[in-house]
Amino acid sequence: SRGLGDVYKRQDKGSSGEAQTDRKCNRRREDHRLNPGGSCVKHIKYKEYTHMVNMKIDHFVVGPVQTNCYFVTNIKTKEMIIIDPGACANQLAKKVDESGAKPVAILLTHGHFDHATDAKPLADRYGIKIYIHEADKATLDDPQLNVSYMMGQSKTFYADVFLKDKQEIDIAGFHIVVLHTPGHTPGGCCYYFPYEDVIFTGDSLFCGSIGRTDFKGGSMSDLVRTVKEKIMTLPEHTEVYPGHNDTTTIENERMYNPYL
Repeated sequence: SRGLGDVYKRQDKGSSGEAQTDRKCNRRREDHRLNPGGSCVKHIKYKEYTHMVNMKIDHFVVGPVQTNCYFVTNIKTKEMIIIDPGACANQLAKKVDESGAKPVAILLTHGHFDHATDAKPLADRYGIKIYIHEADKATLDDPQLNVSYMMGQSKTFYADVFLKDKQEIDIAGFHIVVLHTPGHTPGGCCYYFPYEDVIFTGDSLFCGSIGRTDFKGGSMSDLVRTVKEKIMTLPEHTEVYPGHNDTTTIENERMYNPYL
């Protein structure tokens, strides 16, 4: 059986598939430790779009299974969206305060502990709401579904706003489309920013792989089908920011992902 290190990602394609993935993933970021313990690692990726709004993406790796947490900042309005703050709330808050931006929302791609644990402390600190797909309400409420039991703990999590598939929301000056991609969890979803050509896929899609589906509530057929129908149909230059490991593009996944 697989341990915590493999909590998010399917790995049964063999070493050749992994090697191919490593060659094709984007590795264009610098690493900076947030604390001596090494539980939080910062990566920064900067993008500026002069034809629409300006977007800055700060990337942090947090917690025991190295989850990607993202700060998505509108440079013009100085408003920030926090995506998947799964751990390290104090360190993340320090980075928020140093940025000078104003957090306005927290988006969760799904309800697993490594993505949801520190959403509530940050939401309370900044007086903002937590968003998640409506089908993952049960995941937040159940330690078996949110897999906090794998850490020897029994935790439940919280959200304010429960989203629907294909719902369109406007936050921080960004237009966002919610894409429900169940399979890793019943309410797993992706947040697509069509005007910036960016999508945050959580544990639905990785560079060269997809999320695990052997947890309670998982479905391999649902995940593969919805990723193919809803994500792989996006423009090929769309940049993919997953819940773990490196960034990729839709074009790259069409060419090299063995599951798709």
